[in-house]
Amino acid sequence: MAEQYFSAEPSSKDVRRTLHVALRGHDMDVETSHGVFSGSRLDLGTSVLLRHAPEPPEDGDLLDLGCGWGPVSLALAAESPEARVWAVDVNERALELTAANARRNGAANVRVTATDAQGAPLADQPIDVCEAMPADLMFDAIWSNPPIRIGKEALHTLLMAWLPRLKPGTGAAYLVVQRNLGSDSLIPWLADALGEGYAVGKYASSKGFRIIEVLRR
Repeated sequence: MAEQYFSAEPSSKDVRRTLHVALRGHDMDVETSHGVFSGSRLDLGTSVLLRHAPEPPEDGDLLDLGCGWGPVSLALAAESPEARVWAVDVNERALELTAANARRNGAANVRVTATDAQGAPLADQPIDVCEAMPADLMFDAIWSNPPIRIGKEALHTLLMAWLPRLKPGTGAAYLVVQRNLGSDSLIPWLADALGEGYAVGKYASSKGFRIIEVLRR
């Protein structure tokens, strides 16, 4: 069942496989498995995000929201080795894979954090590879291929748990959403929900996907 990746503990068998991927020009060997998002390949939406998002900040705190097996985290870590890259997911198998892939590829600046079903970071982390996140941590950048298929209400809850944690004046988020899964309606919703302190718009389009930009003023 594809929706297993929404669960903290997927019920599918953990069968690891190795992929060779290019992430923003960085060649990497990674492990994937069943029960995580796009466990057999680099997802097309993630690929679009990595090709079109601007250069991330050189340092500070960067967030990969819904990390899966870690392609966005690994790309951010390679692009910004002086930054702290926080990879968050509800799925413990995904977090284990991201941590393992970071170690394999020398990305010592990646930290993984488990969330609850609503997307909030857990105070007590469930597995050894995870690290608790400071409650007041703000982010210089957020990159995400968000889990659209969890449903509109759950998606809105997830995004509103994290986008307000962009740093005022400098924080920027880039979200990739398939056009036929509601990207164009999500833009005005975010603008309304976030309010006057944010600018929300379309940053790029490619292969049926939109990249939504959220800037905190």
